[in-house]
Amino acid sequence: MLNISPDKIDSYIKIEKYNSLFKTESLKSGRVVLNLIITFFIAGLIIMLLPWTQNINSKGAVTTLRPEQRPQSIHSAISGRIEKWYVQEGDFVNKGDTVLFISEIKNEYLDPNLVGNTKDQVSAKEMSVNSYMEKVKSLDNQIDALIKTSELKWSQAQNQLKQAELMVISDSIYFGASKTNYEIAQTQYNRIKKLYDDGLKSLTALEQKKQSLQKTQSEMISAENKLLTSKNKVVNAQIEQTSLQAQYREKIFKTEADKYTTLSNLANAEGGVTKLQNLLANYSLRSGMYYITAPQNGYVSKAMQSGIGETIKQGDEIISIMPSKYDLAIAMYVKPIDLPLLEKGQLTRIQFDGWPAIVFSGWPNTSQGTFGGKVYAIDNFISSNGMYRIFVEPDTNDHPWPEALRVGAGTRNMILLKDVPIWYELWRKINGFPPDYYKPYAEKK
Repeated sequence: MLNISPDKIDSYIKIEKYNSLFKTESLKSGRVVLNLIITFFIAGLIIMLLPWTQNINSKGAVTTLRPEQRPQSIHSAISGRIEKWYVQEGDFVNKGDTVLFISEIKNEYLDPNLVGNTKDQVSAKEMSVNSYMEKVKSLDNQIDALIKTSELKWSQAQNQLKQAELMVISDSIYFGASKTNYEIAQTQYNRIKKLYDDGLKSLTALEQKKQSLQKTQSEMISAENKLLTSKNKVVNAQIEQTSLQAQYREKIFKTEADKYTTLSNLANAEGGVTKLQNLLANYSLRSGMYYITAPQNGYVSKAMQSGIGETIKQGDEIISIMPSKYDLAIAMYVKPIDLPLLEKGQLTRIQFDGWPAIVFSGWPNTSQGTFGGKVYAIDNFISSNGMYRIFVEPDTNDHPWPEALRVGAGTRNMILLKDVPIWYELWRKINGFPPDYYKPYAEKK
């Protein structure tokens, strides 16, 4: 049948009598096989020359670009006991809506009039501060008065000293004159006595001169005594000045000491006021923390605490809220070997879980059910799974992502690289080479 042997059976039998053998011999099987081989070779050659888009495949999950748009947990800022719930899971809440009310459980905050009592303490302490301030003013006025009085007293003492000194000068002159008069009287007496002894003067004249001598001597002694008294007054005036300085200096120092003591008490009182005001502010803020409110618009997704009367600690998670407005993105992970090939702005094809798609990784234009994206950010530090995280944002030039898409959905991603022939891609994979380094912006320029 294949005409391999030189001995043919055509001369021995009639093939027309055997229908199956006749039909088999009548086919041109060799030519058909040859045509098929040529056709497949040409088709394979054409396929090998077709363009193929190199890509990096990875899995990821839907997330948001901004951290505040991701699901967040509301924590209790203080410890307390659950008294009332205002929402349930699945409810929509606006920013500032009350989610939960808790009551106080700590002993130091159980006073129902804690804020009012603290205000009264602040007012009393402020009155104490005002009293100290008034006392400081009074002491300042007292110091000023003492300084002025001391200046006046000093002027008075100086005047008294000057008067005493002038009196000394006057008494000294008077004493000098008295002394001169005494010396003159003494000379006259001696002369008259000599004349009396010579018989030239009478006894009466001698006695008169003697009386005049005694009188001048008495006046001289009186003048000297008066001079000594004036000198004592000068000394007393000087002593008075020294005593006056010491006296007023002591009074001023004592008043200043009282002033500084009052200033110290004033500083302590002001510190007490500040501390009480701080406590008052803390108590006021704490009273506002009993009502736990929503930080932004969103949906209540899960309640971590439940029941009425259950106690929660400071920092415990209470409820989880998913923001109502968010910008979707894809968080995907790539191997370290592929990281140098990535650039911000590179195009990506995304297949979302739950959305049917027909994907041809090398021909993204022929894929159906995939959505476009662009690389938005690349982590500079490796993740705990040994891979690098990549953020992908929607491509505004492509079809918009599904509106029903939710955060946390799984994705399959293809980061598009360079267009190469299929034979080159097969050769690269057989040899284990990485994809070609590709910069999209450079080629656009």
